[in-house]
Amino acid sequence: MRKPELAAAIAEHADLSKDKAGEVLNVILQQITEAVADGQDVSLVGFGTFNIRERSARTGKNPQTGETMQIPASKSVGFKPGKALKDAVNG
Repeated sequence: MRKPELAAAIAEHADLSKDKAGEVLNVILQQITEAVADGQDVSLVGFGTFNIRERSARTGKNPQTGETMQIPASKSVGFKPGKALKDAVNG
């Protein structure tokens, strides 16, 4: 499912126009993005939690040449699914 399909499903279930549902979806995604970028965890009960995960610097290997290289420390976004989502996926 892509973003326009999700907006259409929201419009159908919430009795909104597709344009309004698209706006709502964009605002939700923007707020999640801003909160996680500010270092906050975003927890949607039953769905899951978005958080920042930090990776330390490490030594890696260039797959083309085989030479070792330093991979700098970085941040990544993690997602931990909630119980309801896990149960829905596992049947």
